[in-house]
Amino acid sequence: MSDSPDSAMPGDEDDGATRVISQGQAVAALSPGAQKAAAASHQNGVLAMGTRLGEFEIRALIGQGGFGAVYEAWDHVLERPVAIKEYLPSSLSARQSDGSVAPLSERHRETFDLGMRSFINEARLLAQFDHPSLLKVYRFWEDRGTTYLVMPLYRGRTLRQVLSQMAGNVREDWLLQMADAVTRALSVMHGANCFHRDIAPDNILLLDEDGRPVVLDFGAARRVITDKTQAITVILKPGYAPVEQYAEMPDMKQGAWTDVYALAAVLHVAVCGRPPPPSVARVMSDGYLPLAHNGQLRERFSLQLLEAIDNGLAVRPEHRPHSMGEFRALLGLEGSAGSTQPLISEAASFAQPRSLRQPVPDAEPPSAPPAPLPTEFRNAPRHLPESLWIVGGLGILLLAAGAAWLVLKPDPQMADADPGPVSVASGTDSPLPSPASAPVSPPAPPVEARTPLQSLQALGDQASAAFGVQATALKPLVRIGKDALEFELKSQRDGFVYVYLLSSGGELMLLFPNQLDRHNRVRPSETLKLPRPAWPMTAGGPRGVNQFAVIVSAVERDFSETGAQSDGVFSQIPLNVLAALETANSSNTGAASPLLGKAVCPSGGQCGNEYGVAFFSVTEE
Repeated sequence: MSDSPDSAMPGDEDDGATRVISQGQAVAALSPGAQKAAAASHQNGVLAMGTRLGEFEIRALIGQGGFGAVYEAWDHVLERPVAIKEYLPSSLSARQSDGSVAPLSERHRETFDLGMRSFINEARLLAQFDHPSLLKVYRFWEDRGTTYLVMPLYRGRTLRQVLSQMAGNVREDWLLQMADAVTRALSVMHGANCFHRDIAPDNILLLDEDGRPVVLDFGAARRVITDKTQAITVILKPGYAPVEQYAEMPDMKQGAWTDVYALAAVLHVAVCGRPPPPSVARVMSDGYLPLAHNGQLRERFSLQLLEAIDNGLAVRPEHRPHSMGEFRALLGLEGSAGSTQPLISEAASFAQPRSLRQPVPDAEPPSAPPAPLPTEFRNAPRHLPESLWIVGGLGILLLAAGAAWLVLKPDPQMADADPGPVSVASGTDSPLPSPASAPVSPPAPPVEARTPLQSLQALGDQASAAFGVQATALKPLVRIGKDALEFELKSQRDGFVYVYLLSSGGELMLLFPNQLDRHNRVRPSETLKLPRPAWPMTAGGPRGVNQFAVIVSAVERDFSETGAQSDGVFSQIPLNVLAALETANSSNTGAASPLLGKAVCPSGGQCGNEYGVAFFSVTEE
């Protein structure tokens, strides 16, 4: 979806290649300037700008995913902007020359028709709802072989974006106010025996006008299609999807408790900065650490809130609250009359540039400006992609446990805005003031820690040129959903290989080694290509640049002291931990970047610490 900070509408996740189709008739009626814009639409299979659908005129493409496209349109009868969602499953159908949509072949027709019937049923259901935090459907109709749905044009920012800008300063009263509105909206849905199944920070929009949350992205059509095609990884978000969504079994049906789990995972992100471990991995070995046992969090949030989140994240459905009413009671919201003040007081202030906001108590100071980029980075766009997909025959459990680059995959409807994945630092409250009788010393000047980018660059400070490490992307520019990410590296010396990725939202990942590929070594006489053919990685968007650092070390290295945490295949370095390590290093002149880890010497003896490093980048479009 479009990432514009000024508008956002529900849409579907981009799950693969977009098909090239023809819209000759629509393009011919447009001006030369509009024809140029329509040419881009032509390549994506979407309607050309200026196309009329009854009284509605298509003005802009807000976003496109694997199952539909969402447009901004003008209602010429009521003279107001609206959003129109078109059923357009790219893997099943193609746009014809007359603008209609048709299945790719008779083999695809049954699944295409099933999805469209479910899309229509979804529209009918949404049209019955009347809740300020649920999407409103004005009308829908079938035409040109597909279905169209007209909704309000909502303007705001996703919860993911707002949480990212809050930088760990989430207040409990604000969070409960948001949860109050969302739980009430979901209760209305559940009362109609309708379950969302895809609650995530990307699918909750906070409106610009009053901060009111609106639940987005109802995935009924996607579920029918995926049931038919078995492509379950298209809709599941590890960390948010409960175990019953991976494979519905007689003793683990989906229901209201399914949305309870996902919403509890959203609250988990809000209070501690990251989603819980994937539920499917917890079935085998539950590594979930209850929030109620975290002393640091208990200083900032009530025990009631933390225990409610823990209960909502129980692995088995029968151990969770069975309804939103039960979950509201655990949160202390039962009997609440609803929001008494607009959320805009918090959400809107964080949506503004930092320079326009009033100071926020206990907020972290603005980070120092980044150091100059390495040569490889300088002429690249500054937005980094937040997700790449791993595909291949790894099996459902492995895929579900994290065999996807899930750095909180953003809502495709927000593909051009500041990416802002949820990487909220846990943080602590400011220390209590000293007693009045105690002498007060002037505070020491704050030590500016390195930014994550500076930490990554600092890997080159003590690198040995003797290694002569070279790392190159086979395709420096890749197309989202189409091209594989591949890179190769060479070294003049034998060594163990470690690879970091820094995302535009500030999330830092140790990509290699990982749970699938634990040991990589490069020899002077060879070229090492990654990822392995067994699990190719496909660009997953949004548009932007991935920045990589490749370390070749003479000995194996231990990264446990970097605070690396793994919820699945890949390890993530919490930025608050990295900042603390960098601050500790600031008093030690010449200290290596904490990201270098520690050399692991054979048999515990003495060994050198030599290594080489190289940087490269990959742009997604």
